[in-house]
Amino acid sequence: MDDFRIPNESQASRRSWILPLLLLIVGVLIGVIVTSDLGWLPTGYAVPESLPAPAAKPVATAVQPTLPGSGAQSFVEVAKSVKPAVVNIFATRNGTGEGSQGTPFDDPFFRRFFGEEWMKRFEAPKERKERGLGSGVIVDPSGLIITNNHVVNKADEIKVFLSDKREFKAKLVGTDAKTDVAVLKIEATGLPTVAWADSDKLEVGEFVLAVGNPFGLTQTVTLGIVSALGRSAGIAEYEDFIQTDAAINPGNSGGALVNVRGELAGINTAIYSQSGGNMGIGFAVPSNMAHSIMQQLVQHGKVVRGWLGVSIQELTPELSSQFGVPKDTKGVLVSDVMDDSPAKKVGFERGDVIIEYDGKPMDSPAHLRNAVAQTFVGKKVTVKIIREKKAKAIDLTIAEQPKNLTQAAAEEGGESVAPAGLLADIEVKELNNELAGRYGLKSSDHGVVVIRVKSGSPAEEAGVREGDLVLEMNRKPVGTLKIYERVAASLPKDQAVLLLLRRQGRAIYLTLRP
Repeated sequence: MDDFRIPNESQASRRSWILPLLLLIVGVLIGVIVTSDLGWLPTGYAVPESLPAPAAKPVATAVQPTLPGSGAQSFVEVAKSVKPAVVNIFATRNGTGEGSQGTPFDDPFFRRFFGEEWMKRFEAPKERKERGLGSGVIVDPSGLIITNNHVVNKADEIKVFLSDKREFKAKLVGTDAKTDVAVLKIEATGLPTVAWADSDKLEVGEFVLAVGNPFGLTQTVTLGIVSALGRSAGIAEYEDFIQTDAAINPGNSGGALVNVRGELAGINTAIYSQSGGNMGIGFAVPSNMAHSIMQQLVQHGKVVRGWLGVSIQELTPELSSQFGVPKDTKGVLVSDVMDDSPAKKVGFERGDVIIEYDGKPMDSPAHLRNAVAQTFVGKKVTVKIIREKKAKAIDLTIAEQPKNLTQAAAEEGGESVAPAGLLADIEVKELNNELAGRYGLKSSDHGVVVIRVKSGSPAEEAGVREGDLVLEMNRKPVGTLKIYERVAASLPKDQAVLLLLRRQGRAIYLTLRP
């Protein structure tokens, strides 16, 4: 019995419980640490003062970007203020369906043979309706709406849908195709409006928002900048477009282009597109032009434009040197003065360079045409010009623009002639009845007409065309073929030649260079 010992298995089993015990202790310690981080400790367990309390996590809030500029609002505020005043316009035009006349189904024999009911299945529609979709802007609480002429032109019925889902039948107050502006009226009161902006204060790079109904998607707002000012796009007769990269698509026409203060800076009119959709080039009628047109349509039912009575063209560096005007001078060259016009009465002359009109500098023909057209008839204005290298101010009274602005030539009048030098590339003849008929000139006109221009010559590159009537060379009248030959012979061969031509009833200066 004394030799009795605990077998080796018992010692191993005693050792086997030590490892689980150690693991249990370690697990308890880890659990305490984890529960303390999660805030699960009993209330009596305090975080040591030596450890700083964890900072509260910031709550994410939406921050609206603010538009730059004095008195600017956020994009959200501008959109909220403008959208209620932008409307949907549906214009309906009635028309006769094509192919409804002259078909076999109109023959009484066919109708007797097949029967009236069966024949009706193949009848072409006698009348079809064209529907136009566009936008408009409420500019008066009493229901005045401004839009584009092309949105409502020739419409038989016009319906306006407001942002609050109300529907109105609109009356057409008036349209002006020359600026693509139209005014509508709906019978309502207390309507939301957009205030007018002074579009002359717009600057390139300024933020603008376009609001409208592209593709029938109502109350759409897009953001962009003013890309350029004073654009001409060949859309209307009088153009001074604001160019913007704010997305404009079909259906936006007539909608609002607003500035950073939520004011109406322009009426969205057209886009430049090769696909039919937005390509980042949109055009809007400036608010000052649109407002002036609207006032006249509301008050008189038509637009009365001012008239100065001069033909004008771009003042190029070449023409500046010909007329002795400093190269950095911005202005508009007078190529002709019309009879019985305000300009003629106060002594305007060909070759005058208009640099200022009614206190505003003029840097392009389009700028001057728009300024004169928007001048009230009877207003006295001051026009600053440069004549023979000297500045001069002329006062005159603006008259109403006549319906027909074509000005007939009044020059005197053989054989074909082609002088040497730069004029060797131009062949001319004295004007006669046959040539007048060929080139659309009047039989009462007199002068020398261009019958051929050598292809690729300096004359062709300068813009001389067949059918041009030559009025002057280097400021000297050439009313007959003999005078033309004499003046041409006296011209230096190595110097530029200034030509005054009449084309399609208008005078134009061109410079031929060696």
